[in-house]
Amino acid sequence: MTIALEIQIEELRAELRNADPAERRQIEAELEIAQAELTIALAEQEGTIDAAPPF
Repeated sequence: MTIALEIQIEELRAELRNADPAERRQIEAELEIAQAELTIALAEQEGTIDAAPPF
């Protein structure tokens, strides 16, 4: 899963380099989400957070 997220992040960064201002906001939002998902996935792999919901 982390490899797919890393690839997605790199693709979004590439798109961001050539984006016009209207597209830029959308791509930046998608990039932020992908980076957060990667952070969570890595923390789950390391065992620093529990993957199960708290309820």
